[in-house]
Amino acid sequence: MISNQILQTTIDGLKGITRIDICVMDTEGKVLATTIENAEQYEDAVAAFVSSPADSQAIHGYQFFKVFDEHQLEYVILAKGDSEDVFMIGKIVSFQIQNLLVAYKERYDKDNFIKNLLLDNLLLVDIYNRAKKLHIDTEARRVVYIIETKNEKDANALETVRGLFSGKTKDFITAVDEKNIILVKEVKQNETYEDLNKTAKIILDMLNTEAMTKVHVAYGTIVNEIKDVSRSYKEAKMALDVGKIFYSERNVVAYNNLGIGRLIYQLPLPLCKMFIKEIFEGKSPDDFDDETLATINKFFENNLNVSETSRQLYIHRNTLVYRLDKLQKSTNLDLRVFEDAITFKIALMVVKYMKYMEQMDY
Repeated sequence: MISNQILQTTIDGLKGITRIDICVMDTEGKVLATTIENAEQYEDAVAAFVSSPADSQAIHGYQFFKVFDEHQLEYVILAKGDSEDVFMIGKIVSFQIQNLLVAYKERYDKDNFIKNLLLDNLLLVDIYNRAKKLHIDTEARRVVYIIETKNEKDANALETVRGLFSGKTKDFITAVDEKNIILVKEVKQNETYEDLNKTAKIILDMLNTEAMTKVHVAYGTIVNEIKDVSRSYKEAKMALDVGKIFYSERNVVAYNNLGIGRLIYQLPLPLCKMFIKEIFEGKSPDDFDDETLATINKFFENNLNVSETSRQLYIHRNTLVYRLDKLQKSTNLDLRVFEDAITFKIALMVVKYMKYMEQMDY
């Protein structure tokens, strides 16, 4: 159904061109949009017109017209005046509203199709049959972006994204839950993942400035057939989760750039618990004090460079060596040894993952 706001904007524009007052009513005579004062007084006349077999009729100095949606009466149009010119303008208004009905219905059908496609609710044969009916290219290159907003049902963010891609008829914008906006974007043959990243940053910047909302953007890999769009969507979902766990400082996360975080995210929790128990012998990195954790993180940031780490921590080199020796005694892992450092780094990431999964269960 077309919103009353769209109907009002349409007839305001048509009145501006034709200088004829127009009213759109439903089949019960309720005013939906109007430029006519006191249009409610024609409710009985509309009811009588709805019951009549005529598609158009002149009543009380007004031209009445019926607008159908696949043989179902949807709207009644009133145009002020009973001349031939007013009749012609009324027919034009009816034609415009009819076209809006078709356009909105097609958009809804496409939106419904894309949602079911993303959620794997369609059989393979149905995907291709429905895509053909809706004139959607089945072999275009596409990628799925997920834009997670801070607030649920963020209408401003959704409209901003729609406005950004409104001129690109082969892109689809939808939502499958309360917080995520989904963009299924067509990718040109010469576009690369670097271009996809630029698009993600444009979305991010636009929403920060236009909609005044902070978002996270994640995207999957490029697929070549419509049946694989759901795979790109699942990849984008994983990228969003992995980004929250391991790369919280990033606002844009790509599935093909998740590194070791992707592997850890797919580990079963019992295996993670076994690994942590084996490495820390029943302890947890949470047991370390803030000073020790800050030292560990800075040491990793500086690629295990003792001199640079001590300089950035404003401590003497021997103090850092002492802290590392102390850590080695409690964990049997020497962070100055590459293999031990890798083990420790992975263990820290596994603990982050376990915490995230525990929070998701509540």
